[in-house]
Amino acid sequence: MLSNKRIQELELVMEFEKVEECFKEVSSWIENVGIKRLKETINLDDSLEMLLQAQKQFKEFDLVASEYCKRGQEALKKMNQWEDFSFVDVHSYRVKLQTYGDQLEEFCTQLDETRHRVCETVRLYEFFDKVRQGICCTEEGVKS
Repeated sequence: MLSNKRIQELELVMEFEKVEECFKEVSSWIENVGIKRLKETINLDDSLEMLLQAQKQFKEFDLVASEYCKRGQEALKKMNQWEDFSFVDVHSYRVKLQTYGDQLEEFCTQLDETRHRVCETVRLYEFFDKVRQGICCTEEGVKS
């Protein structure tokens, strides 16, 4: 029985090492690209034209970022089986897994919030642009 547990533990460690490579790649991308790009969208431009351009660029980034989030989440799902084991030796792997999971969750949440903020800002600018055009047309009609 002890031997079977040890074999299961070794199999999980080997599985973790495979999945960890995916985590490292996702984590590295989040740290070196993802977070920096999200910070760039904090200050959105003042004109509708520039904002639409920023939205287009963000959508391109969002496609890539969403793929990394998906890959990370799939890797986490593969490792859910670790919760069923109570080996002391796998504790350090669980800690690493939790760290990767926390980083991934935080980034994906920030990505969702930024996506929503960019979309709402564009909608607001489009609304104000229509109002401004309506006011200009009304003023021209009054002058005529």
